[in-house]
Amino acid sequence: MIPLPTGLRARLVITFTLVAVTASTLVATIGYELAKTALVSRAENTSLDLVTRELSSITFPVGRLRPGEAAPTGRDLDRLAATLSGPGRSVLVEYGGLTSANGPMSMSDVPNELYGRAKQRVVTQRKVIRNELWLIVGTEVHRDAGGVAEATGLRAFVFFPMRDDERQLATLRSTLVQGGAVIVLIALVVALFSARQVLLPVRRLSAAAQALGQGRLDTRLPVHGQDELAELTARFNDAAAALELSVAELRSLEAMSRRFVADVSHELRTPLTAMTAVADVLSEEAGRLPEAPAEAVRLVLREIERLRELVEHLIEISRFDAGTATLNLEPVNVADAIADCLEVRGWSEEVKVKASQGLTVNLDPRRFDVIVANLVGNALKHGQPPVLVSARATENGLEVKVRDHGKGIPREALPHVFDRFFKAGAGRARSHGSGLGLAIARANVHLHGGTISVRTQEPGTLFTVWLPHA
Repeated sequence: MIPLPTGLRARLVITFTLVAVTASTLVATIGYELAKTALVSRAENTSLDLVTRELSSITFPVGRLRPGEAAPTGRDLDRLAATLSGPGRSVLVEYGGLTSANGPMSMSDVPNELYGRAKQRVVTQRKVIRNELWLIVGTEVHRDAGGVAEATGLRAFVFFPMRDDERQLATLRSTLVQGGAVIVLIALVVALFSARQVLLPVRRLSAAAQALGQGRLDTRLPVHGQDELAELTARFNDAAAALELSVAELRSLEAMSRRFVADVSHELRTPLTAMTAVADVLSEEAGRLPEAPAEAVRLVLREIERLRELVEHLIEISRFDAGTATLNLEPVNVADAIADCLEVRGWSEEVKVKASQGLTVNLDPRRFDVIVANLVGNALKHGQPPVLVSARATENGLEVKVRDHGKGIPREALPHVFDRFFKAGAGRARSHGSGLGLAIARANVHLHGGTISVRTQEPGTLFTVWLPHA
């Protein structure tokens, strides 16, 4: 099946060309049929006039003989046939039992219908005989008998060749075909030119829309004329101006929001430091307090730790939003970096590590530590042991995998696990963590030019990080 063109230009050209072809074909067909009818009518009229004139000049008596008239002889019929004959013609004359022929035709070539109708009047019929078209004129000679036309029994059939007429029609047909081809070619050129002129503003609009999509919000188009395309261009310019204004306002609001978050996070650091110091003192005294105050102290300590983690994550996120996050690459022993990350946080006994001791990669050690800490912390908080961390070198980078053996993340939540403040399931709304850890891990991976993905396991969840060679 041939695919239909989908481009507007192709459809315009095809439609224009089809209209031109249809119109040319219609005009050529009508012209050819009119010419054919005129040629046939002329040939018939000429033939009828010739036969009628020659038969009206018969000098020998035919039909009912009057006193003193002798019946015509075969020689009389031969002379009549010779009179009706001409270049290329064939003549048959029949009277009584006599038949005279001048040419290759015989009475078997005369159609029965024509033979029967010829008794009444002069009739014509076209017929292909021996692969050639002939115009046959047949009639019976009538004699005036006291003001009444009386049939005489003398019939004449004249075969006129139509090869000259067919030749003229073939020439006309060839001329019409050639003229139609020229008209279609001209129509195609005009269609291409017209489509280009019509679609030029559309292409400009498409390029301008693409520029807008790429962020060049100051894109505008000149307006020419007062037609529909000019109106569309003006509407595009209005929409682009409104979009530029809206985006500028949104960017301003976003910048204000980022500054607010950053400022609040930094301002919270000072009271949080004091709270942490007090919390350390309370932690030492919690064991000597009664059960109810001790539980309250432990609750305060947990919330202070959660608040501290949230503030640190907000500050980190604000750096990425502000575009100030940078990489400080250096050779890092991956196994040692993972072991140090787990040891600092007291997770060494809870996590199994599989990494080659000689594996060294150029990384930002602080950001790699954040990536591993957030993924492992997420596995410990929301999964179940054992938690496995593996690292290996690939052809073009470093692959790190973190897997737990818990219930796993619901499939409908997988596309959102890296969103800020997203927590899978209603039961995790008050769980430990800020909801920013995985978002920060992804931001650090992307800063390295790498990728991070998540998929469910049986059982558990698997996070895979790929970092390219620097």
